[in-house]
Amino acid sequence: MRILVIEDSHGLRASIGALLEAHGHRADFAADGRGGLELALADPPDVLVLDLGLPGLDGLRVCAALRERADRHVPVLMLTARDALDDRLRGFEAGADDYLVKPFAGEELLARCLALSRRHRAGEPHLLRVGPLAIDRRSATAHRDGRPLELQQTPYRILLALAEAWPRTLTRSELVQRLWGDEVPPSDPLRSHLYLLRQALDRPFDTPMLKTVHGVGFKLDADA
Repeated sequence: MRILVIEDSHGLRASIGALLEAHGHRADFAADGRGGLELALADPPDVLVLDLGLPGLDGLRVCAALRERADRHVPVLMLTARDALDDRLRGFEAGADDYLVKPFAGEELLARCLALSRRHRAGEPHLLRVGPLAIDRRSATAHRDGRPLELQQTPYRILLALAEAWPRTLTRSELVQRLWGDEVPPSDPLRSHLYLLRQALDRPFDTPMLKTVHGVGFKLDADA
């Protein structure tokens, strides 16, 4: 991975750099928010490690500006010396993907960076295409044959999961885990959301894209 670390503490930058390089990763550094933001926009890293309390432009504003201006999703691990819930919520609202409270173990930082890189398919553009389907991950919108799809949140997340997995078939259990984790609603939560997705994705068109693979799960047909 190539990881950009925006941190004003020289000692912490040095220790994080030594850790990353010892595990075969490349580390770039910035000591202030404005300089770090320009580096992230000019050459997006696989993961951005971002301190919350930066001089000049703080971590919240750096993260918000990155989300607004970058042409792809850069996973952001935000570092803070504060463990208050409000601080974490503000970070997530600004676009952070994960949070790590100082002081932390270097191995945990490395593990979180690896998880973010895999989870967010580091370096991929915001626009995802599968045949006639186009999904903009930044705006959370989707179009088929140039026509906007009116999708509620959960059907959109199902569509995004299927598009990111394409051409693979996703099992029902994989979709349920992706949507609800370990807190699955007691009834069959997937059925109604799949129905709503089909109404938006397939009903206005001649050929359905959402296919049921009997005994396996669901997939998208790019040739529809």
